[in-house]
Amino acid sequence: MIVSALFVAAVLAGQAAPPPNPLAGVALRTDAGDIVLQLDQNRAPVTTCNFLRYVAAGRYTDAVFFRTVVSSTDRNPSPIDVVQAATVAGADDPGFGPIGLERTRDTGLTHAAGTISMARDGPDTATSSFFIVVEDSPNLDFGGDRARDGQGFAAFGRVLSGMDVILAIHTANAVDERLASPVVIRDATVIHMPQECRS
Repeated sequence: MIVSALFVAAVLAGQAAPPPNPLAGVALRTDAGDIVLQLDQNRAPVTTCNFLRYVAAGRYTDAVFFRTVVSSTDRNPSPIDVVQAATVAGADDPGFGPIGLERTRDTGLTHAAGTISMARDGPDTATSSFFIVVEDSPNLDFGGDRARDGQGFAAFGRVLSGMDVILAIHTANAVDERLASPVVIRDATVIHMPQECRS
């Protein structure tokens, strides 16, 4: 109790920052195993709240991981290693409409292995399709050349557990990046919904 009082006094005096908000979380139950995601609403609030809105609305229930990109066979001049998922309406699902692009230049997040990020066409076009990075891919960050516009993609969290599941999906049989047997997300559940995403 004394420690709490001292801490509060220090915050009020401007000597200490208040503790950060608990980070958002989502659990995915897939045919290949369970995945737990930790989302960073402090640094990527728009993307995080958008993703949570889809989860809460049940839009990722019966969704699929449908795509795997392996750098050794990627025909793009800037190869990457990722797996991509989409709602039952597909990768072009308009969903709740497009969101603004939160550039890694501004968020400070990067596309390290285990990062979750939003798929998109041009800037400010992401809706519901997301991908998870399997190997560090700085060319997905702002200034990288995977996106022709150089704006990068919106990283907004990371895999907390279940990276083995992601690796299994990544190495599954595929034809032209399309998984021969898409991995179904049977259930997507919000573990923690930040206050700022509840409006």
